[in-house]
Amino acid sequence: MKTLGALGLAACLTLAAPLAAHAQISDGRVRIGILNDMNGPYADLAGPGSVLAAQMAAEEFGNKVAGAAVEIVSANHQNKPDVGSEIVRRWFDQEKVDAIADVPTSSVALAVQNIVREKQKVFLISGAAAASLSGKDCSPFSIQTSDDTTALSVGTTRAVVKAGGNSWFFLTADYVFGHAMEAESTKVIKANGGTVLGGVRHPQNTSDFASYLVRAQGSGAKAIGLANAGNDTINAIKQAVEFGLTAGGQRLVGLILFISDIHALGLKNAHGLVLTEGFYWDMNAQSREWSQRFFKRFGKMPTRQQATTYATVVHYLRAIEKAKTDDSKTVVAEMKGMPMKFFGQEGRIREDGRFIHDLTLYEVKKPSESKYPWDYYKAVATIPGDEAFASMAEGGCPLVAKK
Repeated sequence: MKTLGALGLAACLTLAAPLAAHAQISDGRVRIGILNDMNGPYADLAGPGSVLAAQMAAEEFGNKVAGAAVEIVSANHQNKPDVGSEIVRRWFDQEKVDAIADVPTSSVALAVQNIVREKQKVFLISGAAAASLSGKDCSPFSIQTSDDTTALSVGTTRAVVKAGGNSWFFLTADYVFGHAMEAESTKVIKANGGTVLGGVRHPQNTSDFASYLVRAQGSGAKAIGLANAGNDTINAIKQAVEFGLTAGGQRLVGLILFISDIHALGLKNAHGLVLTEGFYWDMNAQSREWSQRFFKRFGKMPTRQQATTYATVVHYLRAIEKAKTDDSKTVVAEMKGMPMKFFGQEGRIREDGRFIHDLTLYEVKKPSESKYPWDYYKAVATIPGDEAFASMAEGGCPLVAKK
């Protein structure tokens, strides 16, 4: 009888073990909300592609983690902070979403940051580029894996100044991201002996850049810095070429470019542009393997934002798998405590939530240099992560500022 009793107890304990682990997952499921621009100026660089990337991350785990189902939900924030905030509050309060990911448009991301801080939910910032999100506006529940305004400006701006582009004029998107990008680039320009002759700010999703380009042309600046993104950058470059800015010797500098922009412009318009990227589909064997799988399902090569969303969601799920819980504080601590895998490379997540990894300075190829579809970039230089991103002291995150 003792033997049978012991066996019965052992069986009960065996059955209880997975149940106990499962009980640490709220609502018995892990829900991740992909919030971005689904049909506006940033749809190509994020949009449905980021949703697919997150789904591919969940599939890496068989759509289950720590015994619980993984679900990906998505919504369109329309690049409006109030719309994004309303969606996120509904997701947290009514639909039991555990984490938010992606979120291009820094003004929306800053609004979301305030809500996740209040609700103590996880924010996987794989889209928004404002460096303040892991700086003065940081949150103990957020991880910023996107290439930020500091990192994107350092390599590109420094390279252009050193190549002779020492006088600048800015075309800047008139919201948080654009302002931050212009400010970060100005620091680099001046630190390397260059000057800023002026600039103009334009509304997001501008179709006609004529008046802005006339002012840029009239400034006589050697470099025209485009502190905008997505369709705004594409339209500005196309119209600048038509206006004859490049033929007249002025150099266009896209401070945040995506492969979707280059694809839309075509190499005839885009060749010679320099840009900084943390991910390029053709950068190594691992990036090619994943990108080819993405391409088969989406029909386009992934942007760095879509790829970063995939890698970030994978890291989040790895942390849940290890911790056996989706408790926000515990999971974020696990994410910071282990290296983050990034397409054949690894990086670390600092105490302020900033993901540190190497970036590459690329030049867009001439049409004659491209050997196969989507063969758009040639590597110029590697930018070590510790040089690309601001230090914690420079960032000013209140979580670590006193240390």
